[in-house]
Formats: sequence, C-alpha cells, structure tokens
Amino acid sequence: MRKSLLSKAVTAACAMVLCLGVSACGGNSDAKNTKSDSKSSSSSEKIEMHQIAGVTAKGELGKKPTISFKTPMTVEDNSYVVLQKGDGAQIEDGDRVCSQGIAVSVKDGSQLASTWEKNTPDCSTVVTSDTSQMKEDYYKIFKSLKINSTVAFGVNDSSSTGSSYLMVLTLVSKSKDLKKATGDKVANVPADLPKVTLAKDGKPSIDMNGYKGSDSLVSQDLIKGKGAVVKDTQTVVANYTGWLLDGTQFDSSWDRGSSSTFSLDGVIAGWKQGLAGHTVGSQVLLVVPPSLGYKDQKQDKIPANSTLVFVVDILAAY
Repeated sequence: MRKSLLSKAVTAACAMVLCLGVSACGGNSDAKNTKSDSKSSSSSEKIEMHQIAGVTAKGELGKKPTISFKTPMTVEDNSYVVLQKGDGAQIEDGDRVCSQGIAVSVKDGSQLASTWEKNTPDCSTVVTSDTSQMKEDYYKIFKSLKINSTVAFGVNDSSSTGSSYLMVLTLVSKSKDLKKATGDKVANVPADLPKVTLAKDGKPSIDMNGYKGSDSLVSQDLIKGKGAVVKDTQTVVANYTGWLLDGTQFDSSWDRGSSSTFSLDGVIAGWKQGLAGHTVGSQVLLVVPPSLGYKDQKQDKIPANSTLVFVVDILAAY
C-alpha cells in the first residue's frame, strides 16, 4: 500500500508539479519498445498557482522535516508553499534536482509514504524554462530555491482512493546532464567491430567494417566516462543512434535534437544488459542479437530477426 501510494504521489508530483517531458515523465523515442513508450503531456498551458496556508515544517535543513497543520485540511491542485528556505547552492537552469519526499494526508496528518527511510531520492526533476517541458510557474518556484529547501505541493486525488495529500519535497542535491560522452577514448577496441566516427557535436556515424554480427551481446566502451556506474534498475538519459547490419539507420535521438530518457526495466534485453555496469559519460557500442532484441517480430523500420547496432552516449543515470 505504501509503495503504491508513493509511486502515485511521485507520478502526481511529476505530472502536476513539473511535467518534465522526456526529462522525467516519459521518453521521446520513435523506436517503439527500444525504450518505454510512455509520453508526457504538454505543459505549455498557463496555470494559476495558489499558496497553501497554515502548514509549517521543523527540523534541520536538508533532513527529514516534521510537518504540522490543523486537520482536516483541504488542498487544491496547483497549490504550494515553501516551508524551509535552503542554505545550499542556488537552483539554476538545466539543473537535475534530487529530492526526498513525504506524502502527508491532509485528512489526519498521517504519513502515507516516504523516501527518507530507505534513502531513495527522486532525481527525475530537470529545471528548465522550456515551457514544453516544465510549466512556467513551477519553473519560477524551483528557480527561486536553494538546495536543502523544502516545498510542499497540494495533490487533490480524484481517483478511487480519494486521497488528498501534501507532497513535501526536500531538495537534497543537484547536477547537470552531460551533452555528449566525456572521458577517455578507449584504445583497445577490437579491430573487427564496426568503426565509429564522431562529428564535432558528438553525433556518431558508422562504418560496418565488414562486420557480420554476433550470436551474443557485444557491449564495448568506445569512451570511458568518469561518472557513476549504471545499475540495471535505473533510469538513463542518453543520446543514441541505431543501425541494421547493412548500415541502414533506423533511429537516432541526435536527429530529433534532444536526448532520450528511459527506464532500463522498460527496454529490450540487449539495452538493459548492455548498459548496466558502464559509467555515466561513457559511449558504448552495442551489438544486440535478435534473441536480445525484437526476435522474430518486425518493428517499424526493423525487419524480423534483425541484429541491431547502437552507439549510446550515457548522459545521466538516476
């Protein structure tokens, strides 16, 4: 029950508070099933924010706060209150912000869910002035805050559970996603693999080099990043291009002009197995045999029983 409610609370906060498009609420890939097919709603419509009165927070900045208010209380969607002003770094454009969260019932003040106990902050929030990805008023709220701030948003859930609650977020850290792979170029790449050439902006092109594929997964670093190791349960932000063995390109985030975000639990097995264990900042050459791809199923431009070749820049993982 608690896990389910927390998932709903985070989803509600993402959709209502931030609606971050590819940065948090879904993917933007045209390659169906390579990544999650969930898509975010547009956030360009104007909203009117309401201040929540009568709510206080006590406790050390950056730690789990104690939330108090007179119960029962009613809240509206698109309502908020800054409970604690942080003492850390100022939030800036393009920052990916990690927050610990508590869902607090407005009926009786009880804690419905929390990320604090297991230390599982949500890092899906990217603060951007792009109104196709983040509502303007929420951008202004987050842009005004510093790390260690605590802000509460009202969630008026009209689903069958009928739960209305405060989603209390404490901003605990921030970072910026990479734009392309950064790190050390790998010198000992096997000579019989496809050859990858990079444009100045990092976009890859490929020479199949007579390569005929592999019956097993190939996951080869071309650039070794210096970031954290990717876990197979995480969400990854990446730029990538995919080709068939004959050199036909079937998908590319580079051509769409923006990176893609996807959970490794929602991708083909070759991606989940092939990206886990690499580091953020790395560029990875993946050769995915049909058994770890789409098998005997045709997918858009991808024929059945195809071996797939990808070059993937890992820009962030959370």
